[in-house]
Amino acid sequence: MNLAVATPQQGAGEDTATTGLMGAVQPEFLQLLSWDPHVRVLVLPRSRPQFSGEDCLVAGCDKMSYFAYQKGMCTGCTERWKKSGLPFDEFVTIQRPGRMVGFFPCQVAHCERPGRRATLLCSAHNYQRFQVYGLPLEDFLAHPEVQPLPALEPCRVAACDRQGESRDGYCAPHADQCRDLRQEGVLQDEDLWRLTTPTIAESRRVSLRGLPDRVVAEFIYGLQERIAQGLRHKDYLLRNLSNNARARQVTSLEELDLDVLGHNDRALARGFLKHIRRLGLSPETERHKDVWDASVFGLGGTFSFTGITQPWLREGAKAWALDDIPRRRGKSGKTTVQRTLKSLSRFSQSLHLSRDDHGVDLPVLGRTDITAFLGRLTFLNDRGDISGCTQYMTIRDTRRVLTRLRTLGLTKPGQPLHGLADDFALRQEDIPDDPEDSEAGRDLPPEVMRQLCANLDSLETVSSTDVRTAIELIIDTGRRPNEICKLPWQCLDRESDGSPVLVYDNTKNLRHARRLPIPGATAALILKQQQRARARFPDTPADKLKLFPASLANPHGTKATTYEWVSAKHRAWVKNLPAFLVPTVIVEDGNRATTMLPFDKNKIYPYAYRHTYAQRHADAGVPQDVLQSLMDHREASTTQRYYRVGEKRRREAVERVTTMQFDRHGTRVWRQAKTLLDSEHARRAIGSVQVPYGTCTEPSNVAAGGHDCPVRFRCVGCGHFRTDVSYLPDLEAYLADLLRNRERLAAFVNADPWAKAEATPSDDEIARVRRLVQRVRQDLDDLTDEDRAQIREAVALVRRSRGVSLGMPRIRQPLPDLRPERTG
Repeated sequence: MNLAVATPQQGAGEDTATTGLMGAVQPEFLQLLSWDPHVRVLVLPRSRPQFSGEDCLVAGCDKMSYFAYQKGMCTGCTERWKKSGLPFDEFVTIQRPGRMVGFFPCQVAHCERPGRRATLLCSAHNYQRFQVYGLPLEDFLAHPEVQPLPALEPCRVAACDRQGESRDGYCAPHADQCRDLRQEGVLQDEDLWRLTTPTIAESRRVSLRGLPDRVVAEFIYGLQERIAQGLRHKDYLLRNLSNNARARQVTSLEELDLDVLGHNDRALARGFLKHIRRLGLSPETERHKDVWDASVFGLGGTFSFTGITQPWLREGAKAWALDDIPRRRGKSGKTTVQRTLKSLSRFSQSLHLSRDDHGVDLPVLGRTDITAFLGRLTFLNDRGDISGCTQYMTIRDTRRVLTRLRTLGLTKPGQPLHGLADDFALRQEDIPDDPEDSEAGRDLPPEVMRQLCANLDSLETVSSTDVRTAIELIIDTGRRPNEICKLPWQCLDRESDGSPVLVYDNTKNLRHARRLPIPGATAALILKQQQRARARFPDTPADKLKLFPASLANPHGTKATTYEWVSAKHRAWVKNLPAFLVPTVIVEDGNRATTMLPFDKNKIYPYAYRHTYAQRHADAGVPQDVLQSLMDHREASTTQRYYRVGEKRRREAVERVTTMQFDRHGTRVWRQAKTLLDSEHARRAIGSVQVPYGTCTEPSNVAAGGHDCPVRFRCVGCGHFRTDVSYLPDLEAYLADLLRNRERLAAFVNADPWAKAEATPSDDEIARVRRLVQRVRQDLDDLTDEDRAQIREAVALVRRSRGVSLGMPRIRQPLPDLRPERTG
C-alpha cells in the first residue's frame, strides 16, 4: 500500500507493523475521511457527529462551536465578540470579515494555480492582467491569449500540501514565516525547519504529510477505533498531535514522551496507543501473561496476577479466570473478577508468610495452612487493616475458586494442581457471618441537607444541568445513585388516579421495572430532563434513549452517564461549599455541652442521600413493611436497622428533653440528671401514658391506655401529671383555648348560671397553665444558643415520633420538605 512518496527508510519489522495496521483499517473509513495516500490529508466530514459541532452562528463563518460557554460561536468569533462590546444578538448578524484560508482556484479556466481572494487570479495571471494587457477582469478572462497554467511544485515544507509560489519553493504563508525568521536571525537550520514546521491550519483538515508511514498508519487506525467507540474528535486536537509527532521526528507514536505533552495531546496519544497495542490480541495471547488486557474479553481495564507468588496458584487463578470471565459483562463483572484476584493475593500472601517454602511446594500443603490463613484474616480485621466485609468476601471468594479448580480437573496428573491434598480446602463453616449492612446511621443532618439544597444552583454552574437533576432525583427518591444514572428516557409513568411514579431497575438485587410513587415536583424534574435529552438526540428511539445520556463516546444517546462522573462533579461541588455547622454534643470535664462544629464533608456523597431518605421515613413513623417496599430491600432486617438507629436517637432526644421536665406546679424534675437510667426508660415506656399536654403516671389511667382519668383530664391539677419542653406548643395552644372559651362563655346569655359555671374554665386552671408556659419559656431563655439549638432538635425528633391516643384515628404527619418552595 502506497502511503507516501518520500519518507524515511523503514526496516522490515516496521514495514510489517505498518502493513498490519493499515490492513485493519476499513476502506469505508478511509473513504469517509477522503483519504488519498499521495496527498496524505484527512478531511473530517461534517455529516458525522463524532467529527462536528454546531455551526457557528456568526454570519459568513464556516467554523464550528464545540463548547457551551461559546454560546454557539466558534473560538475565533467568541474572542472577537468579547472584544467588540456588542450585544450577542447584534454581533452574530454582522458578516465575518473574509480571510484567505485554503485553496482558491485562479479564475482563468482550467488554471491549476492558487488565486488571491482580492484579485481572484494567480500571481502570474494577475501580473499579466495589469502589467501586460491592462484589462478589466471580464475582458482579461475572455482574451484569447490568456491560457491556463499548470500547477507549481508542492511547498517545500513537508507538512504542507499547497503549491510553492515563491522563489524558494514555499507557499505564500510559509514564505512569509521563513522570511520573518531569517530577519530575526533564529532560523539556524532551514532543512530542519521544513521538516518540523506545521502546515497552515484549515477547518476540518488534518495533515499527515511529513510523517513516517508507521506513524500515519498508527494515526489512522487509532482514529478508526476511537470513532467506533463513539468518541468525538475535534480537528484542532488531531492537528496538534500530528504536529507534535512531526516536530519530534518520531518513527512511532510510542516514542512520544507523554509527560511533556499537553493534557489533550497526552490523552489522545494514549487512546491511539491503547488500540494499537490491542491489535492482534486474543484470550489465547493473553493467558500466558501475568497482566491481561481485559478488552479481549469485552471488559475494561486489566487483570493482574502479579500479587500471586506461588506458580501453581497463579496458573490455577488464570485457569479460573478463563473459565469465569466469559460469563460476566459490564463494569460489575470486571469488578467481581478483580476483587476475586485480590482475595487470592491475600491467600497467596498468607502462604508466603506462614511457610518456610513460601507455599511453593504443593504436595505438603494441608488444613494447617488453611487454619493459618483464617487466623491471619482475623488478626488483620482485629487490627483494623481490613474490614469485616473484606474478611468475609476474601474467605468466600477463595473457597469458591479452590472448589472450582477441582471441578475443572486441575488436580489431575499433568495439571498445575496435581498432588493438592483433599484437606487443603475451605469449608462452609469457615466462612464468617455476613457482616451487618452498614447503611443505617449514615444519613445527613437536616441542617446539612437544607444547606445542600439551597446551593443546588451552584452545582449546575460548576458541572451541568444533568448532574444537578441527577443529584436532585437521588435526594427526592432515595434510589441508589447508579440506578438514577441508568434511568431510561421512559422512566415516568402514571397510576390510574394520575399520580406519578418512577419506573427503575433495582440493579443490586436484579429486580426490573420497579415502581416508586413520587411527588409532582420530582415528576416535573424528570419531564424537564426528558425534554433536554430529546433535544440533544431527536432521532433516537425512545426505548433506546437514556434520561441522562453520557457526554462522551455517545453519538446517539444510548449510553447512560456513569455514577463515577456524577460523583466526581458532586465531590468537587461539596468541596467548594462553605463549612456546614451543626450542633454537636461534646463532653467537657464530665459534662455534656453543645457547640456548633463543622460537619465532615467526606460524609457527604451521593449514596448518603439514600440513607437520609430511609432514615427520615423511619423517624417519621412509616411502618417497617412500607419502608421496606419503598427502599426495595430484599431482607426486612436491612430496613429494621434504620428503626434501631431512630430508636437510639429518640432515646438521646428523650434524655435531653427530660432534663427540662416539670410537675404541675412548674417545679423542675430531674434537674441534676445527665442521662436517664435504663430503668427510667422502661418506666417511661410502661409506667406512664401520654396525655394531651404531657404524661400521666396514675395507675388506673395507665392501665386503661389514658382513657380512665379520675379527674376528667384536669391534668394540671393532678399530682400524677408531668410535662416537659417538648409539650410547650401544646400548652400554649391549650392556654389560648382556655382564654378563648372563657370569653365566649362570658358573652353567652342563653344558659343557666350553673351550666355556665360548669363549662367555664377556672381561673386556677388558667393561672396554672400560664405559670407552666412561663416557666418552660424562662428555662429555655436561660440556655446558651448552642444548648437551645440542641433542645429544639431533640424536641422536633420527640414530637415526630409521639402519638397520643384519645380514642380517635391519627393521621401521620408528612415528611418535612427540605425545599417547600418547589411546586409540581
